[in-house]
Amino acid sequence: MQENDKTGPIQDDEAKKRLRGDLRSNREEAREMEPSGEDQPEPFRDPQALRTGGTPAGMTPRDVELRSEIAQYLGRHLYPTGRQEVLDALRAEHAPDRLLDMAEGLPADTRFSNVQELAQALGLHTESRRG
Repeated sequence: MQENDKTGPIQDDEAKKRLRGDLRSNREEAREMEPSGEDQPEPFRDPQALRTGGTPAGMTPRDVELRSEIAQYLGRHLYPTGRQEVLDALRAEHAPDRLLDMAEGLPADTRFSNVQELAQALGLHTESRRG
């Protein structure tokens, strides 16, 4: 007579419980970041830190952040656009009140062909042209 290698449902459940802990511990271990290579800089991981570098000449980091945020809410499809369209789009996209307040100050009779012109009308600094 041959022996049966199968286990019953109770033994299966017990084996699953034992393995569940092992499987979870292996997942957590895999999530740990590997250290940087010898020739690589250590990563900086503070999400609250002000982004630096890449700020064009003639602009402040705040100007860059605001222009980027405005572009994110308006997208590219809106241009050319006017004051009312900008306000409508910002409201439709649930933009922060501070952006709506800034857009309220736009001249009513001006058309903007891109985010650069819009940023200038909002009083933000823009890139200096290279000569």
